[in-house]
Amino acid sequence: MAKAKKVKRQQRILIIYTGGTIGMRQDTKTGALKPVDFATITDQVQELKRLDCIFGFHAFPIAIDSSNVNPDFWEVLARVIEKNYLAYDGFVILHGTDTMAYTASALSFMLEGLTKPIIITGSQLPLGVIRTDAKRNIVTAAEIAVSDIVVPEVCIYFNNQLFRGNRSEKHTSSKFDAFQSLNFPPLAEAGVEIEFNTDDILPPSRKKFKAHHGFNTNVALIKIYPGIHTDVIDTTLRTPGLKGAIIETYGSGNAPTQPEFLRVLKGAVDRGVILLNVSQCSGGSVEQGKYQTSYHLQKIGVISGNDMTTEAAITKLMFLLAQEKSQVTIKKKLLGNLRGELTV
Repeated sequence: MAKAKKVKRQQRILIIYTGGTIGMRQDTKTGALKPVDFATITDQVQELKRLDCIFGFHAFPIAIDSSNVNPDFWEVLARVIEKNYLAYDGFVILHGTDTMAYTASALSFMLEGLTKPIIITGSQLPLGVIRTDAKRNIVTAAEIAVSDIVVPEVCIYFNNQLFRGNRSEKHTSSKFDAFQSLNFPPLAEAGVEIEFNTDDILPPSRKKFKAHHGFNTNVALIKIYPGIHTDVIDTTLRTPGLKGAIIETYGSGNAPTQPEFLRVLKGAVDRGVILLNVSQCSGGSVEQGKYQTSYHLQKIGVISGNDMTTEAAITKLMFLLAQEKSQVTIKKKLLGNLRGELTV
């Protein structure tokens, strides 16, 4: 672990407000929640002024509830970063928690050649209520963004921990530690001091920064459960235009071995539908072939998702389907590590 030193030069941080609980405060007269004016965020969160940074602000014209997040939203967000990339040293994105891990994963694939931190944060309670976690999440995210220890990744900061974005998932809606990353250690932990796990932070890219655009949403998510009807799976996999599907299996990638189940999956593979196997477990990895109940999947052409989260698997598949024309290339890149999303 390494500790950040005092920043010597004044840095520029762009705070991007998209919506979510973090952007609400309570009206002192009516008690109703209303949107925060982020043009005056340093007046509302006075601690930001002590960072001695130059802050820029960008608010979406209409704040979006994170339940309404979709690839079009990711495109707009990526273009804001792309437009301002050279002008700022780091970015703090304020976002609703429900789909934060999807956005973090999507941005990680879209933004290639990062040399600057892009930190997504939010809160479980609005900015203006008692015991809110919003202030400390905003302040610490900004402090990490201007640290002399650079984290050139798309990250999620929440409740004292900084996670790689495409390794994160929301696991609770009722506690302040809403996010976890069971297959990859935190990149930093904020206690009395902020301690960085420098061994696991990706190095600044030597490539020129580039924002890729485009997602193919012709994908499906199928969660295996005891008693699932093969007709349900078959109907899903025969959706017109479907290009790929994530299969959430048991444990280390296991699924039923009934001939009808395997026939349906093989039929989809034969029709050119890419099937990616990820575990329903938050921790651990798919190991196709370790047990007989996963060997059959490997044999018919299902691709192992290794230890990717479902959020990373879905966004990666949609991203690659839009960026690549060759199925061979797509399958090869699904197995490979693009932005630290899986363990090779």
